[in-house]
Amino acid sequence: MSGEVHSLRLRLGRPEDARAIGLLVRRVARRWVLPDQPRRVGEAMLARFGARGFRERMLAGQRFHLAFLGPVLVGVAGMRDDSHLVQLFVGTRYQGRGIAGKLWRRTMHDAVRRAGTRRFTLNASRCAVPVYLRLGFVPTGPEGRSPKGVVSTPMALSLRRAGARKPAA
Repeated sequence: MSGEVHSLRLRLGRPEDARAIGLLVRRVARRWVLPDQPRRVGEAMLARFGARGFRERMLAGQRFHLAFLGPVLVGVAGMRDDSHLVQLFVGTRYQGRGIAGKLWRRTMHDAVRRAGTRRFTLNASRCAVPVYLRLGFVPTGPEGRSPKGVVSTPMALSLRRAGARKPAA
């Protein structure tokens, strides 16, 4: 793990961060997620990943945790209803440094603290399934298509007892 991860700064996103979030998410999605999606579905997904969409989701109550190295936004994790992980993206050049694990643990602990959440769900893109397995998630069904046509695998993580399980990073 790089020494600069020790200077990683995590904080809750704000509506004024929506543009930076959109730029990062769109860049990573183009590289890693869109190749496994039908073209029409990928185009619609990118449209949802614009600044306006992220700002609206934040104002509607979704929480986004952000990871910075210095002034650079390197990762984002978004949670809906304190239980469904809607985004976990780390910039391509920053992957493999434990940033996704740190973002996930921050996001998970926030939901546990706020809502007492014991079970988390997500829909993983094909390339992200191994990452989520390392974080402690398990598939809950086969790969399929969401109502919007996105190819993904439903996954879940259940916490034991009162203490939050520490997934591997």
